[in-house]
Amino acid sequence: MLYAQNLQLHYDFGKDRKHLTSTVELFKPDKWGSTFFFVDMDYGANDVKGVSLAYFEIARSFNLGKTPLAAHIEYNGGFGQYHAGEYPHAYQIEDAWLGGVEYIYNNEDFSRGITLQMLYKYIRDKHNASFQLTLVWYLNMLNNKLTFTGFADYWKEDMWLFQDEIYSKTRFVFMSEPQLWYNFTPNFSAGSEIETGYNFGGIKGFRINPTLGIKWTF
Repeated sequence: MLYAQNLQLHYDFGKDRKHLTSTVELFKPDKWGSTFFFVDMDYGANDVKGVSLAYFEIARSFNLGKTPLAAHIEYNGGFGQYHAGEYPHAYQIEDAWLGGVEYIYNNEDFSRGITLQMLYKYIRDKHNASFQLTLVWYLNMLNNKLTFTGFADYWKEDMWLFQDEIYSKTRFVFMSEPQLWYNFTPNFSAGSEIETGYNFGGIKGFRINPTLGIKWTF
């Protein structure tokens, strides 16, 4: 049975970023389905001394009989802060509740697998009816020495974008975070994450933010 609980620390080399991000992540299956959550925290971004962003996702899946399908419920939310001149400011990442169905595939030895989620999405004070499509994957190679994992999200959300001192608006957002890890031991890994976004985080068009990271798996 798959089980993963880990702590990651990344240094972000993206344009105008240059900060640390920690991630606490857990995935735990059981006889009814599985539970997943992660907490991301940025440190030192936007001229902030300390935590500049905190973001949380938690999801629960319930198996639908002996099929590869499961019912899925999820919550997302967070907040951030930044400095503009001498003054600190804060912003909210709107609460979102999601629900829908997912398709799960794992091969016999759990060396590779994918999950495809098709979800209804409610964003507080913004959208009563939106949607999100999510793909999650993992692939263990070279006798588990190399692990390729990640996710891709595509969803509907009205969002203001800023580029070249011009504001514009989008209705659809895409982001993906593939990770490649070399596992020195079953517990310690080093690798990289490539955060790819399109109209994500208020930035118009494509933006790629590479990181270098270490991971400890409990």
